[in-house]
Amino acid sequence: MILEQHYLACLAQASYFIGDERTKTAAIVDPRRDVELYVERAEQLGLEIRHVLLTHFHADFLAGHIELEQRTGAKIHLGAAARAEYAFEPMRDGEHLDLGDVRLTFLATPGHTPESTCILVADRAAAKPHAVLTGDTLFIGDVGRPDLLTSVGHTAEELAGMLYDSLRTKILTLPDETLVYPGHGAGSACGKNISSDTVSTIGVQRATNYALQPQTREEFVRALTADLAPAPAYFAHDAQLNQRRRATLEESLADALQPLSLEEVLEHMRGGAQVLDVRDADAFAAYHLTGSLSVGLGGKYASWAGTLLDLERPIVILADPGREREAMTRLGRIGFDHVVGFLEGGPDALSARPELVRRLTRYSNEEVLSLLEQPSAPLIVDVRAPGEHTAGHLPHSINIPLPELRARFEELPPDRPLLLTCQGGYRSMIAASILYELGFTRVSDHRGGFAAWQAAGLDVELVG
Repeated sequence: MILEQHYLACLAQASYFIGDERTKTAAIVDPRRDVELYVERAEQLGLEIRHVLLTHFHADFLAGHIELEQRTGAKIHLGAAARAEYAFEPMRDGEHLDLGDVRLTFLATPGHTPESTCILVADRAAAKPHAVLTGDTLFIGDVGRPDLLTSVGHTAEELAGMLYDSLRTKILTLPDETLVYPGHGAGSACGKNISSDTVSTIGVQRATNYALQPQTREEFVRALTADLAPAPAYFAHDAQLNQRRRATLEESLADALQPLSLEEVLEHMRGGAQVLDVRDADAFAAYHLTGSLSVGLGGKYASWAGTLLDLERPIVILADPGREREAMTRLGRIGFDHVVGFLEGGPDALSARPELVRRLTRYSNEEVLSLLEQPSAPLIVDVRAPGEHTAGHLPHSINIPLPELRARFEELPPDRPLLLTCQGGYRSMIAASILYELGFTRVSDHRGGFAAWQAAGLDVELVG
């Protein structure tokens, strides 16, 4: 048996390569959209990818089942409750898919979504399963949130009740030594507080996971539906795309990888296009095209781009030369295929038009302290999540989480300097670019953010 986890940190997403050495057969579970790594791995092992399995219709990324079907001829398998535009083999509860000596058994586990399924992985000769691939049903330390697909006819409370039953009638019946391989790790918005661990056992989760502790259905539903952060806008878009027959990533990239002159970029902007600058924060601060959005490739680029970009408007990429394809591929992983091209020559193309360029000041801890002593001290705007701000923040800062900034910008004084801060300087630069776009002119950034402030031993405020 071959069982490999392939973890994509940018999306905190795990996919799985399962192979049988005797029959040279492989199956891929929950593949990401750029599928070359699975094809290359199969070639390295001398295996043929014949099956691709989805644990559910993912909301946070566009899966690569269509790509693998086209590339390898693999058959798509979904839970029996699924409905899709493309041909697939519905797998009923308890049904097996054998890859030679490796047996995959499907467990219907509705809750996170109605069609969610978990997959047992076992040696056919063994009495007990080796592992369970839990998708978004069970995470390490958490479970899947039940509110992402309420538009399909179920309330969050109804789905949470389904999940309660799935966990207790399917997952908790497995032996303690069964390995648990989830669909996501820490940082994913598909759960509330997922562990950074990417593998565990049923026994450990039985003992430590809050959702698996003895409790009534009512208690479970209340806990699971309380304090849910709003889901990113692109989640519903991706869940729908995962049910459709659509273009492959390579087909989309062929359309998107178009070099554009600066004049063509400006024409696209006049027509409503959004310019995405994917350089790091320092490079963006040094100079950037007025009106562009900063989301650097060095952080959780795809998640933040998906959260903040408009699904209805074309996208132009501004990147250092040679990184355009990476920027577009990572957007393609979340189904953002409406890229019309990239600025040819990258940031150097702006040098001929200095009137189009804007700069942004980044202040060190020492400079921030000096600014705060002046009569015209800036208002510090912390764009981290509420829990982060509550746990500790710069004195006198206010908290407007980055996903809420566009909706709440009127809370900010237009005539006062604004200093943006976050944990390390990534989100605050995104926020600064948004405020520039909204017409604020006295905007600056805190280099290093709260982490640098705390490391320097400077005063920190707590809430509560």
